[in-house]
Amino acid sequence: MAGTAGTPGTPRVLRAMNDRAALDLLLEHGPLSRTRIGKLTGLSKPTASQLLSRLEAAGLVLATGTTEGRPGPSAQLYEVNPAAGHAAGLDVTPQRILAAVADITGRTVGRFELPTPGRRTGTPVVQQVTDALDGALKAAGLARDDVHRLVIGTPGAFDPTTGRLRYASHLPGWHSPTLLEELAAALPMPFEYENDVNLVALAEQRLGAARGHADFVLLWNEEGLGAALVLGGRLHRGWTGGAGEVGFLPVPGTPLVRQVTKANSGGYQELAGSQAVPRLARELGIEDIPQGPYAEAAAELMARAAETGDEPHRELLRTYATRLATGLASLVSVLDPELVVLSGASLTSGGEQLRALVQTELEELAASRPRLVVGDVREHPVLRGALESALATTRDEVFDTSR
Repeated sequence: MAGTAGTPGTPRVLRAMNDRAALDLLLEHGPLSRTRIGKLTGLSKPTASQLLSRLEAAGLVLATGTTEGRPGPSAQLYEVNPAAGHAAGLDVTPQRILAAVADITGRTVGRFELPTPGRRTGTPVVQQVTDALDGALKAAGLARDDVHRLVIGTPGAFDPTTGRLRYASHLPGWHSPTLLEELAAALPMPFEYENDVNLVALAEQRLGAARGHADFVLLWNEEGLGAALVLGGRLHRGWTGGAGEVGFLPVPGTPLVRQVTKANSGGYQELAGSQAVPRLARELGIEDIPQGPYAEAAAELMARAAETGDEPHRELLRTYATRLATGLASLVSVLDPELVVLSGASLTSGGEQLRALVQTELEELAASRPRLVVGDVREHPVLRGALESALATTRDEVFDTSR
């Protein structure tokens, strides 16, 4: 029926669209004056004034300071009210759960790290999740009820057909068939789960090297080698959530691995995963191989190779670039992406030198020639992606003034 709430073109819906446009501009630009908001939205001054009054009354914007240092009288500035909503994210690895809470502007207001060492922590997964979340909330001075949405990032993926975690046998305690139901019972806010590499791609798409790109591949290499596929601006997860599990990809140069999920390994992982870098360095006669976790050792070796000009280190970069390009060639040949983002410490530590070598190799191995870039989001990218995902839904809910 014409004129009912929710019908496109009605005054309520048009007001809500203008409200959301103004709120998005305030998130993007920071504090703005009424005049500036009017110019950016195309609204008249009276309409912009009414909009700001409405948003201020709803608790969505705050008056904050005035313009200074410009000709003419000062003007009142407005900003999004940071307390209008909060979202939380979790980054789960076998060693720890990293939790954070962000206000609706995206600013992190609380963070907490819960160590989970060893195969048996003695603490159920649901309690680990709530303990990590509560730690971040305490740091932020908030309660569970203050959080609108939580996104949990894990290796592997929860199969939507079974509700069970797949492709992550190294994550102890997370494979119970009732885990999602137990989490739903323990958490007062809606929650979602997402593959950790997919969340890194989301962070790069929102904040980093993939901004403005609708078709790209993100190759990630830290504890494991994986990829995220963004097609038409959306994450492609696959039927069981396993799209991008390229560590299992058969590639030339390694033995063919059968029953890869039981072995938790595959050709590309063995060829170009982090664990291959120290081994390759030894074969090339490089001394002083870093000790400790192989992801950290690989990152240190790549950084050293990018900075050192001697032949063994140059050969390490060249050989490793060929290995990376060998697997990427298959992805590029099938997907023909506009962009490939190299992410994870084992790749970003090689910097521009490694990127340029992979680009050259890939151009010889694949018919299409996407541009390769190094990822920009370096500090806890999985957690940042989880927060961005949770914030997107939270903003849609909180900023909807048509209700």
